[in-house]
Amino acid sequence: MNSILEGITGMDKMSDQVIATDFLIAAKSGIKNYSVALSETASPEVRNVLRRQLDDAINMHERITNYMMDNGYYHAYNPQEQFKVDMKVTDTALSLAD
Repeated sequence: MNSILEGITGMDKMSDQVIATDFLIAAKSGIKNYSVALSETASPEVRNVLRRQLDDAINMHERITNYMMDNGYYHAYNPQEQFKVDMKVTDTALSLAD
């Protein structure tokens, strides 16, 4: 989509939100996977590496969450506002299908 059309439709902001949301979901998945791997390893060396990677993943998750909250994409402490954001995203996705 070209930048003029994105600006007119508001999809430029929506694209940022979609990318950030996808990144947040991937970070959460990574945290879960590192946690499972950490609990399964018997090697102290591997455990130390996994622990550092888990810490990095948690820090990245925090940075993404803060970015999303600062830009109004994510309202972790206000479910009513988050519901409004989710409904707007849903309505936009449904309108694109038409």
